[in-house]
Amino acid sequence: MSAAPANPPDPASSMVPPSMATQDEWLWGWDPTPGIVSVWADRDGRALIWRRAPGGGSVTCQRDHFRPWLLLPSLDDLAQLGPRLAAADTPEASAPGAVAYRELSGPGHLRYLVSAARGRLIEDAILAGATARLGHPIARLSELGDDAVLQLPPEEQYLVTTGRTSFRDLAFDDLHRLQFDLETTGLDPNHAAIFMVAVRDNRGLERVLDVAESKLEGPAAEADVIRRLVALVRAADPDVIENHNLHGFDLPFLARRAEILRVPLALGRAGPAGLGRRPSSRGYGPWRGEAGEANPGENGPGTNGSGANGPGTNGSGGDRRGPGRFTIVGRELIDTLDAVRRYDFSARDLPGHGLKAVARHFGLAPEGREYVAGAQVYSTWLADPARVRHYALDDVTEAAGLARLLGGAAFALARMAPRRYERLADAGPATGVLDPLIVRAYLRAGAALPARPASTGIPHSGAALYLFAAGVARRIVKADVASLYPSLMRQYAIGPAADRIGALLALVDRLVEQRLAAKARARAAAPGSPERHTDEALSAAMKILVNSAYGYLGAPGLTRFADVHAANEVTRRGREVLGAICRGLAARGATLLEGDTDGVYFSVPDTWTEADERRVVAEVAALLPPLVRLEFEGRYAAMLSHEPKNYALLTYDGQTHLRGVAFRSSRAEPFGEVFLRRAIGALLAGDVPGVRAAYVETVTALRLHALPSDQVAARVRLTKTPAEYEATRSTRREAAYEAMLAVGRTRWERGEHVRIYRAAGGRPLPLLEADGAGADDAGLGASADSSPSDPREYDAAYYIQLLRASFAARLARAFTPDDFAALFDDPRQPSLFAPPLESIHPVLTPITDAPTAD
Repeated sequence: MSAAPANPPDPASSMVPPSMATQDEWLWGWDPTPGIVSVWADRDGRALIWRRAPGGGSVTCQRDHFRPWLLLPSLDDLAQLGPRLAAADTPEASAPGAVAYRELSGPGHLRYLVSAARGRLIEDAILAGATARLGHPIARLSELGDDAVLQLPPEEQYLVTTGRTSFRDLAFDDLHRLQFDLETTGLDPNHAAIFMVAVRDNRGLERVLDVAESKLEGPAAEADVIRRLVALVRAADPDVIENHNLHGFDLPFLARRAEILRVPLALGRAGPAGLGRRPSSRGYGPWRGEAGEANPGENGPGTNGSGANGPGTNGSGGDRRGPGRFTIVGRELIDTLDAVRRYDFSARDLPGHGLKAVARHFGLAPEGREYVAGAQVYSTWLADPARVRHYALDDVTEAAGLARLLGGAAFALARMAPRRYERLADAGPATGVLDPLIVRAYLRAGAALPARPASTGIPHSGAALYLFAAGVARRIVKADVASLYPSLMRQYAIGPAADRIGALLALVDRLVEQRLAAKARARAAAPGSPERHTDEALSAAMKILVNSAYGYLGAPGLTRFADVHAANEVTRRGREVLGAICRGLAARGATLLEGDTDGVYFSVPDTWTEADERRVVAEVAALLPPLVRLEFEGRYAAMLSHEPKNYALLTYDGQTHLRGVAFRSSRAEPFGEVFLRRAIGALLAGDVPGVRAAYVETVTALRLHALPSDQVAARVRLTKTPAEYEATRSTRREAAYEAMLAVGRTRWERGEHVRIYRAAGGRPLPLLEADGAGADDAGLGASADSSPSDPREYDAAYYIQLLRASFAARLARAFTPDDFAALFDDPRQPSLFAPPLESIHPVLTPITDAPTAD
């Protein structure tokens, strides 16, 4: 098959809304080829397509050819081709060495679709023409800028050209997914070595490879482990390779060790041995791992603290080639850390981003899960290899569970967007998913694409956010506004002015409609069934895209159809709707607590039943525009309202949920979070003496040094290299680096995380041993005997002051100032005038009134 970009009639000259069939083509593509699990293409138009039979059957590989293409604003840089530059509908366009062009319709900036039998023909011609025009050498198309040329990776060119997408007619569990995890003697692959690899897949494979099996020693034993790993992957032939921090540690470490040992990494399904690279940026905020886990650095893979980057590694963790990801021909490489970051970006409820913390949070840790401190894995293996084998297999088991739990959204996106699965897994939803969908829609419509809009200086107005009252309230209801901003875009047809064919609004419309259908199918399917998992993943993926549409509007310079005027109109309408909701609830007797674009928390009178709560929400929902849906989301026994987006909830069955960084932070000292959870639980249960008891017992435990040092250690990120810190140390000393130097550690990596605490005399010290337990795993004194070598020399007075000034202060709005002072005064010096605890009651203080109508 030889495919070329579509050339349909010109619908772009008309503003007639696209038909349902056209919208479906824009969203799903138009080629029904089923079972594509991986696509590999090159700049010369050659493509390899691996397809798996439905139900997880066998895999076949097909060869295909397409005409590489790109988009240009003019043909000036190709003029020197003379007769070899030909209109696409002429016989000359198919001549050897010819470059064909087609002018797209409408006033768009990128209006010439240029193609050739080999992509290098176009690239070389443009570079030569641009060099002559500009008067200085142009070596790469990227030097010309986004608006001078639009060139997609070869695989995406192929998928846009053909209208194909991945995974049609496949369920997530039909994919053959393999997980592997390295155990190494250290974090720097220039000096450390691989001594074990755990491998499993979803077809029953479970193996541990280690250096002891071969009866070899030293580098020969390590090389043998790598060869056996390669052989095992090739024999299993998975579609997908997964692990947590796969691109940040395992793959770069493996690549570097294989390079040093001269072992070919023939892991692909075709092509030469070795790992390729592609550009990427994680884009989901900082890494929040666990003690002992390898940490990727601030620039993505290549600065992960290991120096594991193959050629070009500078030995200090930096990669001169910039951030990127590894690739393997015919297999998709999925890092579950991306899914964790994407989840936590919206949920904000994870205790960290490390595998073990996340697995515990989601209940994925296997029964009898083995834990070994990261820094002690190798020494433990030397003494007890069976324990480390168990530990390593538990790691890959958790990674597999995490990939299945959170990876379905990217899988579903690959059924829609013309991008490889692995690229969608780490892409942002706006530029990474919506942009490819819109580009495909415009080329399918034969329409020219606009230039990226430059910033006009007009500010993007913020979303509405109200804190109506602070303190403790009871009988709480949450009313949820489902996808408010996308709903307003649909309701009032608010889209980018430059979108002449209405692609963004059409995609949002179809996504909302088909998401509701997927949710309905998921509810109807059997719990735990592949059908339910697939439709839940599809619903989640569509929600990601729908909710990113508003952000897409408000990002000039980043997205092709950004429109700040449209984004501000959506925000204005959102304020109107939120105001109407709040006024409607207040008029019906509700006490407003907090409101934003996600919904409203309010408390209700004691006499109301759940039926009354639902009735009031339904009455207010009826006041809203038809496409804006207000839903009854949940009810709670009590709420501590602290600050906007920072609150605690008590369910009617006695569970306490903390929300926001004021109550949950990976950087906070664990003892403080343990105190907060206990004190807030007592507060919301109406047990004021229990709040005092939590405080007194924590103070006493600190004074007696009954808490181990890991409970007072804060987690900090090192942002300077040793040389950079030394250059500023004479003028400014920083606790984290002084802690490292205090124990003689003069080498560390930028981006590395350490846990430090304040010792007696104010000296900062690092926590030398950690078991990876988080605040949720420890109670007061719970690990008192966990480390006999712990000197517990922390500054108790400092941490007692921190307890009151930082952690207890987050309960201040729940009490009057006098009552707060009495609850949290020094147990050894109680005030003579303190009121009895029985007389202290939580309060709720109004902050602002419901917004008025404009």
